[in-house]
Amino acid sequence: LTEYRLEQQGRLVSDAMVAPGVTADCFLRYAAGRPRFLWHDGRNGVTFAGMGTAVDLMAWGETRFRGIERQARELFTNAVALHTEDPLAAPRLFGGFAFREDFVPDFAWHGFNPAHFILPHFQLVQHDGQSWLTINALTPADEDPAETAPQLREALTLCYRELCAWADNVDAPAASVQQQATISYPMPYPTWAAMIAQAQAQFRTTPLDKVVLARVCEVRRPQPIDLDGALAYLQQAYPDCYTFLFEPQPQHAFFGATPELLAATSGTRVQTMGLAGSIQRGQTSVEDEALAVELLSSAKDRHEHALVVAALRQRLTPLTSQLAIPDEPVIYRLSNIQHLYTPVEGTLHEPLGILPLVEVLH
Repeated sequence: LTEYRLEQQGRLVSDAMVAPGVTADCFLRYAAGRPRFLWHDGRNGVTFAGMGTAVDLMAWGETRFRGIERQARELFTNAVALHTEDPLAAPRLFGGFAFREDFVPDFAWHGFNPAHFILPHFQLVQHDGQSWLTINALTPADEDPAETAPQLREALTLCYRELCAWADNVDAPAASVQQQATISYPMPYPTWAAMIAQAQAQFRTTPLDKVVLARVCEVRRPQPIDLDGALAYLQQAYPDCYTFLFEPQPQHAFFGATPELLAATSGTRVQTMGLAGSIQRGQTSVEDEALAVELLSSAKDRHEHALVVAALRQRLTPLTSQLAIPDEPVIYRLSNIQHLYTPVEGTLHEPLGILPLVEVLH
């Protein structure tokens, strides 16, 4: 697949309408068997969902961030939006990047590309008690968008009617944690232990400050994973987290829940966070508070947290005219764990957009 080019693939035209009665849960279940996407902000109560593919953006290697940014800029600069009174109903890309530039998909990741963003054919936004439904389509670059508008509105209205009929006949997904599974670790334990020993040796002999060790855990079940039930469970268990789904092909899904925000930006304002150092929750409020004090007093956890905050400061300082970082972390509590947390806010020298910040902070 080549990069998006206006002259080759056409102009983006979008239309939107208020969609009372349609929820993200209903929308995603209706979309089963097609590409599906979700981003839910539990703290602010904003949910974005998408289905189908209007535009694919892909990039590779060390220029993957700039490649996606270049394609997105060309896509949206020439776009035409019809009836988008709500700014949150505007066309929205869903996707992500591999952490390493030399990423090569293995068996588990063969449905994903090193940098892959999708503009859904249909998307839904829920916020402040309202739902908006949006349709996105590519039209010939030399075609008058006004000629396309009636067909888009007809398709949008039909989709809304089908979603309403679906919602009337389908129950909401039940939160499910599927038990019967085979769990394995492809990396042999001696190899894992040797990697840990190697990391410890590097601390003694190099300027290395921090290592995050991880290994693959494979969970296999005789039946397909119930994605809708899993997402419902995650939103129920972690109501203050970001819940996400990126399913570019049916049953090839990257999903989860996380409290971490890599970056958010609006104009020249930028936000991120340091979240490092953890301890369990207590069985009682007294025990919970004692564990929080223990975490705040832990030299190891405070050092780990300070390294993260220092890295954020180092990377953001050249980009900002003002950077606010508290001197001391506070406790960030989730349902099953509590973290050391430092909010970071700043004012950029100039608006950058989100992707350059992702490249700097990833």
